[in-house]
Amino acid sequence: MPIPLLIDTDTAADDCFALLVGLLDPRADLLAITMVAGNVGFDQQVDNAFLTVGLAGRLGQVPVHLGARDPLVRPWLSAEDVHGDGVGGLKRPDDGHEASAEHAVDAMIRLAREHKGELRIVAIGPLTNLALAVQKDPEFVSNVGSLFVMGGSINARGNITPAAEYNIYVDPEAADIVFSAGFSDVVVISWDPLTITDALFDQGRIDRIAALDTPLSRFFVRANQATFDFDTAVGLAGSSHCDSLSVLLALDRSLSTAERRYRLEVETQGTLTRGATVFDWASDDNNVTAIETVDGERFFDYMLGMLATTPVIAQSAA
Repeated sequence: MPIPLLIDTDTAADDCFALLVGLLDPRADLLAITMVAGNVGFDQQVDNAFLTVGLAGRLGQVPVHLGARDPLVRPWLSAEDVHGDGVGGLKRPDDGHEASAEHAVDAMIRLAREHKGELRIVAIGPLTNLALAVQKDPEFVSNVGSLFVMGGSINARGNITPAAEYNIYVDPEAADIVFSAGFSDVVVISWDPLTITDALFDQGRIDRIAALDTPLSRFFVRANQATFDFDTAVGLAGSSHCDSLSVLLALDRSLSTAERRYRLEVETQGTLTRGATVFDWASDDNNVTAIETVDGERFFDYMLGMLATTPVIAQSAA
């Protein structure tokens, strides 16, 4: 049976590719895409999501729900310096499709109730929508089957500040609420060390994707260019693909080659450490499982195979 899946996203670059995993993998029953303030302007994120759904040939099949346009208590901080507009200047076609009238938080709560104990939520942006769902519905936490969170760093190396990863930094209060809520199964895909060790695509890998010359591979190369340029400029060996990895892990945990239980706490007050994630390896009160290593070659091969496919509608959309 396909896995009931919800992806909560701030759609730009790798978020788009993560959506493709959820949209195209036959193991996934993608029930909803929920939007949260993050990488780029909110309306741009929504356009990016619909563009991606169209490329996958799934318009009208997977609803897009609009969620929080701002963090809980802080001003929004973009990552447009990293991602540009998130899709390499591509414009969403005037396809007539609109976002659902149901708010993202209400959709989360409803789907968790309808698929109690089975729904897997993959959060690849700030955790604002999830925190609001926790606050709104006392049963939400127990209804969710598994929660996969792309965020944080196990060794405290950040990508927005020296101490903090972007998704947690943007709304640390929301992250604190989510990690303290008592979800039965929380899996964390960290930016460091996991992503920048096992989920980087160097120029050779990008060239292999480009050589496919399919609508999806052309989209990947174009939407990924700004992120690739930024990541390599700051010393990484290629572009990072933590969001795609997170969705794939929600569908296929066998990709993980090492994981460990931790007590995870979020710093909300520190002047220099706002948004830092503290992974306590010695705690007897663990609340997350952190994926520590994955089979990076197998991950890339999966992405290469997915991008080699040509969804029917994608031919006229790229």
